[in-house]
Amino acid sequence: MHHSHIIGWSHLPFGKFDDLSLESMVGRATSEALQHAGIEASEVDAVFIGFGGMGFVPENFISSYPLQAEPGLRWAPATRVENACATGTAALYQGMAAIESGRARTVLVVGAEKMTGVSGDAVTQGLANASYVAEEASAGLSFPGIFARFAQAYFERYGDHSATLARIAAKNHANGARNPLAHLRRDFGFEFCNTVSDKNPIVAAPLRKTDCSLVSDGAAALVLRAADQTGSARQAVRFRATAQVNDYLPMSRRNFLEFEGPRRAWQQALQGAGAQLSDLSLAEVHECFTIAELLTYEAMGLSAPGQGARLLEDGTVMADGRLPINPSGGLKAKGHPIGATGVSMHVMACMQLTNTAGGIQVPGADLVGVFNMGGSAVVSCVSILEAAR
Repeated sequence: MHHSHIIGWSHLPFGKFDDLSLESMVGRATSEALQHAGIEASEVDAVFIGFGGMGFVPENFISSYPLQAEPGLRWAPATRVENACATGTAALYQGMAAIESGRARTVLVVGAEKMTGVSGDAVTQGLANASYVAEEASAGLSFPGIFARFAQAYFERYGDHSATLARIAAKNHANGARNPLAHLRRDFGFEFCNTVSDKNPIVAAPLRKTDCSLVSDGAAALVLRAADQTGSARQAVRFRATAQVNDYLPMSRRNFLEFEGPRRAWQQALQGAGAQLSDLSLAEVHECFTIAELLTYEAMGLSAPGQGARLLEDGTVMADGRLPINPSGGLKAKGHPIGATGVSMHVMACMQLTNTAGGIQVPGADLVGVFNMGGSAVVSCVSILEAAR
């Protein structure tokens, strides 16, 4: 089997950009990633583009967008991939599969979303349609409402953890303030995040605005190459392991507190990597809502069930802690352009592993975990990455 290395990447700043179209973002991410990899567009054998396409823009068919920016990509097979909020990683894993099968030696993976051109209601509705509509969206449940149920269940079992969620929000905002690529680069502090106010209202009890990720525009890209072809690459990052698991779509068929899909994906990936949590230098995890990060600590096995709060109190998950979680600011501060998120997380891992992460660099990072989730823990993807040189 041919393994793949990541040999180049790009990451546009995330944010609200009235002047940027989906096409222009995809084009820029494409050109910058190829340039960073030091390769010609004509060397690319296949393109995979992650795009949620949940009605935020009129476009739906965008697989050839990269060609508009790089005519050298003309005639390369290009395919759009979608798997809700795990779309970016889905595109990446398809790119890896193309190399593993021998069908391609060099692959371009792009993730992109333009979300801010429509009303907040339209975004809420588009995202809600990624739930089990028959029981969830049709009953008026939005994604904040869905994750509010996780929080309610957690609070019922383990007591009111509003302050724990606020600590997660405050940590990620403090981290995001140091990340020039983040959508929101402001340190809001614990008190603001923990206090319901005009600027921080309850969105779906017990979740406040600061417990919810941002609606963002953004794009990121990766260049993959077969490992036996990467001798001359300027930089290379290898996958020690990847894992994807899918669970039932209806929440009614799952136990909210178990976070079974994420737990299983982490176990499979660590086992495949021959690694333990203590070997990781940092992890970028999918906290679409702060409760998701808390449940992820416990699903990873970083703490016992109901004990995640201790990791914030003892500093474990802080930027300078034993296992920094979301040093980039995460979805909370970096932003969450649906199709770009999974690619973004892997770019953040590559930057950390090549010591090019600037203000968010974790010193000596040599093994990074990435967890990208689709829907309410329906898709769980975990990658374990290390520098190949």
